[in-house]
Amino acid sequence: MKEYFALQYRMINRRFKDAGFEPILVYLILTVGFVGLSIYLFSKTEFAEYIFLLSALTLIGKLSETRRTEFLKICFGDRQLKKIRITENLICSIPFLAFLLYKQLFIHVGLLLTLTTFLALVNFRTTFNFTIWTPFSKKPFEFTTGFRNTFFLIFVAYALTIIAVSVNNFNLGVFAMLLVFATTLSYYSKPENEYYVWTYNVKPKEFLFNKIITAIHFSSSLAFPIAIVISMFHPEYIGILSLFFLIGWGFLINVILSKYSAYPDEMNITQGILLALCIWFPPILVILIPYLFKKSENRLSSLLK
Repeated sequence: MKEYFALQYRMINRRFKDAGFEPILVYLILTVGFVGLSIYLFSKTEFAEYIFLLSALTLIGKLSETRRTEFLKICFGDRQLKKIRITENLICSIPFLAFLLYKQLFIHVGLLLTLTTFLALVNFRTTFNFTIWTPFSKKPFEFTTGFRNTFFLIFVAYALTIIAVSVNNFNLGVFAMLLVFATTLSYYSKPENEYYVWTYNVKPKEFLFNKIITAIHFSSSLAFPIAIVISMFHPEYIGILSLFFLIGWGFLINVILSKYSAYPDEMNITQGILLALCIWFPPILVILIPYLFKKSENRLSSLLK
């Protein structure tokens, strides 16, 4: 297990160097940026602790990709797999846990520790040997396959919504809605085979618009029930709820465009840093989305004409 983490550390450093950055400098910038943006976030909004938890879970969720987990199981076995996954999740959550401890939000610390351990230990896919029904058509494969791998997170979000209503906690309801959007973001984390893009036989602009419209449609169908329930019990906050809904759309569009701006390669470190900045300061999306759209058009032009 020690060798595995040493290898991961070398691979991360190599990615930084390939992107033209010195690893030590990147770690320093990320640390200072994380602390500074965290302080700014908590000084600007009462929803900070929920956005903070959502950011941590989004980062940790990237480590739970099914193919990656299955590969680790083949290499290390089931017992070692659980140790690796728990260690990975805890390492990624350390900055968030440290800042929550600094803010003396001990309940949120406990919640984050519980969720990180839960996501590392539970393998939902291997307990089923039948095809899970999805409310989506086969054409947008991202939502069909993504929903089957993460359906339990949608149920968790709906359960949190019920709890939010029962304890009259609007913030928790917003967190539940954002959890749905964060889950759908993961559906676009990996690039598909070039053949599946080529088969669309449309221009890049039309292809991107179709992807965005489909993503907005299906993500809304999952998040809208939560928004309706919360707005029924907190009608005075409909404006704030609508704003968070739009922000969810913005992040979804940003991830789709980030994916195709690097296509057929995977998203790189620079795009990950830009996405992290958007989490802490969403208005950046207004500038970033048009830029990524144009870049995506250029990347797809060789496949779609």
